[in-house]
Amino acid sequence: MVGFSTQPYGIQSMLKDGHRHMSGLDEAVLKNIDACKQLSTITRTSLGPNGMNKMVINHLDKLFVTNDAATIVNELEVQHPAAKLLVLAGKAQQEEIGDGANLTVSFAGELLQNAEELIRMGLHPSEIIIGYTKAINKTIEILEELVEEGSQTMNVRDKDDVISRMRSAVASKQFGQEDILCPLIAEACIQVCPKNPVNFNVDNVRVAKLVGGALHDSVVVRGLVLKNDAVGTIKKAENAKVAVFVGGVDTTATETKGTVLIHNANQLENYAKTEEAKVEELIKAVADSGAKVIVSGAAVGEMALHFCERYKLMVLKISSKFELRRFCRTTGAVALLKLSQPSADDLGYVDSISVEEIGGARVTIVKNEQGGNSVSTLVLRGSTDSILDDLERAVDDGVNTYRAMCRDSRIVPGAAATEIELAKRLKEFSFKETGLDQYGIAKFAESFEMIPKTLAENAGLNAIEIISSLYAEHASGNTKVGIDLEEGVCKDASTVRIWDLHITKFFALKYAADAACTVLRVDQIIMAKPAGGPKPQQQGGMDED
Repeated sequence: MVGFSTQPYGIQSMLKDGHRHMSGLDEAVLKNIDACKQLSTITRTSLGPNGMNKMVINHLDKLFVTNDAATIVNELEVQHPAAKLLVLAGKAQQEEIGDGANLTVSFAGELLQNAEELIRMGLHPSEIIIGYTKAINKTIEILEELVEEGSQTMNVRDKDDVISRMRSAVASKQFGQEDILCPLIAEACIQVCPKNPVNFNVDNVRVAKLVGGALHDSVVVRGLVLKNDAVGTIKKAENAKVAVFVGGVDTTATETKGTVLIHNANQLENYAKTEEAKVEELIKAVADSGAKVIVSGAAVGEMALHFCERYKLMVLKISSKFELRRFCRTTGAVALLKLSQPSADDLGYVDSISVEEIGGARVTIVKNEQGGNSVSTLVLRGSTDSILDDLERAVDDGVNTYRAMCRDSRIVPGAAATEIELAKRLKEFSFKETGLDQYGIAKFAESFEMIPKTLAENAGLNAIEIISSLYAEHASGNTKVGIDLEEGVCKDASTVRIWDLHITKFFALKYAADAACTVLRVDQIIMAKPAGGPKPQQQGGMDED
């Protein structure tokens, strides 16, 4: 009897047991493409103003109701490595521009779907990649030509200019509300825009969400809105100096342990009195420095509060470190570590600070008109938390669009006019090519049809009719004709005032093409054996900053 050796051979002999290895077209390439198609199908129905909302419940049981693709793919925790590449492309777009993540993910999915058809026809992925690379370079050239003339000289402090560029970004999140939201966002952005607009900081436009009321009750406040009440009975101060203490306003326990021996009742009484006198002395020192408002980063002691009241000091408590930093930035105060007499340079200044009641919630409004470096806050009102969250995302997109237009204010026609023109010109370009990559370019051109098609389908229109009439219009030389979703007809985008930022389109298409080519380059997937051991602990929820 001959003993057979059960020695594994091939790739098995190299890797540990429990690994997985997929190679070849069917197993690796098409499986990857399929996963990306699934992801893009999810985001696609949320594209554009009539996009549907998704209800996503993340691993911490938090509910999101939104059509913001960046939020959706972030919270889904995509596992598949190829689909993760698309998620990363969407995140990159969100960080770079702050809008257009949906376009990135959906367009990359469409490119891959068209690549699959070419692979099934017998083209090699590398030929498709060459075609796609040529196509994206050509696309960027054409995109430059489609820029609206005179749009690069824009005044970022002109409200109407800003609103016209911001409308499409906000409308894609909150359709029908953009005429209320855009003026508010534009006003908030223009208020905090520095002398050199390139240095515009998104963090200076804050959002305070207060449940109750309706959207038209929303206002812009020049300064901070803190969602808590003042600690003492003094609720208001005008033209006041402010002292900020990070460590809290309280009798300080010493760092070292000390023992005090008390022999009789008098000593005990005196001991309590000396402590009282010490606190009073500290608070008096702050009052003498000219400060009318004390801001504490931690607890405010009872005794300290009592003396603050006596010296007519208003006391605020801000427990979030981030909020405290912003408060210092708004008022120009220096945060002091412990309760002591502040010097004149350390004090900040506010025009007015008052506690007001908005919709049953007490908020402290800190106004600072002169600062120039100040923060402006958009107070959003709405009926439920999830509506407010979604409004906040729309504001976020608007503010990010403002930042993008401070860098580059060129605009291209919106409402899918640009995409159809790109598709038409790329098709013509593909006929001039001779190699096999012309099929890649033609499919790349065809992929652009996904955008008008999706916009039409989401609005309940007949996509085929719309696309053919768009092509007909563009063939006769009307390069700015797009879809007017409200009436369901094709119109000139410049008359309906639908513009998209050139920089948003530029990065979205570039990231999408890069992601698609990266997925196509993969021909083998090798997964090592997952590590054993105990499962990692779930992280707790973080605060919003």
